[in-house]
Amino acid sequence: MVVAFTFPGQGSQAVGMGKDLADAFSEARAVFAEVDEALGEKLSTLMWEGPEDRLTLTANAQPALMAVSVAAVRVLESRGVSLKDRVAYVAGHSLGEYSALCAAGALSLADTARLLRIRGNAMQAAVPVGEGAMAAIIGLDQEAVEAACAEAGEGSVCQIANDNGGGQIVISGAKPAVEAAARLCTDKGAKRALMLPVSAPFHSALMAPAAEAMREALAGVTKSAPVVPVVPNVTVEPTREPEEVARRLVEQVTGRVRWRETVEWFAANKVDTLYEIGAGRVLSGLARRISKDVQTANVGVAADVDVAVAALRA
Repeated sequence: MVVAFTFPGQGSQAVGMGKDLADAFSEARAVFAEVDEALGEKLSTLMWEGPEDRLTLTANAQPALMAVSVAAVRVLESRGVSLKDRVAYVAGHSLGEYSALCAAGALSLADTARLLRIRGNAMQAAVPVGEGAMAAIIGLDQEAVEAACAEAGEGSVCQIANDNGGGQIVISGAKPAVEAAARLCTDKGAKRALMLPVSAPFHSALMAPAAEAMREALAGVTKSAPVVPVVPNVTVEPTREPEEVARRLVEQVTGRVRWRETVEWFAANKVDTLYEIGAGRVLSGLARRISKDVQTANVGVAADVDVAVAALRA
């Protein structure tokens, strides 16, 4: 079995996530306590008690999702599952790339929490509310979606933000252009074109101020070589070079999340099992639609741990 660990992005959050890991494992409790201390607030209380609308805020959801993912990794490691010895690669969807890097030792937990708080705030502040938008395009190929974005976005920003695979592509940019592109995609044969309830046009050129904020923030933290290669969203080329890791995180703010290509790359490079580490099962569902050559498994709740440990130590 050749394993990669994948880490979910925004949208996987839910009130209560991580609570049973904390109840069952001291290693998980330590992670949540360290994140609370790094942020100077009880993020864990918000995660476990809500309210949901506050947890969903980008500045809260990003470090919260990372905390659950890293807590799950620390529990696995305490039970003899070594990333260095058992995992071939790590990758994360958007903010999940930070979770992947923290899990692999490239960034400290406290720094990762603070970086994601900065990232969330910077992404929210980059564009006034109501001026940007995102839409999910279902059932239309990438070339047709790109053509629609180009036609609708003349003189404005409209681009593919996420190539999620399984027939799902997310576009992002100025609200009028995204709305126009969504209509064009429907005209071109998309099964559905859904405007998304998001607060900013993530992964578009409009996020340039947030990219600069992350460049500055990343310059101020210690970066180490990850114990296993990370496959960045924007290049889909594995790396263990710390400064390259940081560059890719900056590029990712305005760049495309190439998740379909990431899963295809894993399948083409002998990875046969993808573990989704953290809240939800979004990435597992996408992987099954992208490639029949990879199996999926999850470690996000306490009940998953024994099953994963047995498989990964076999």
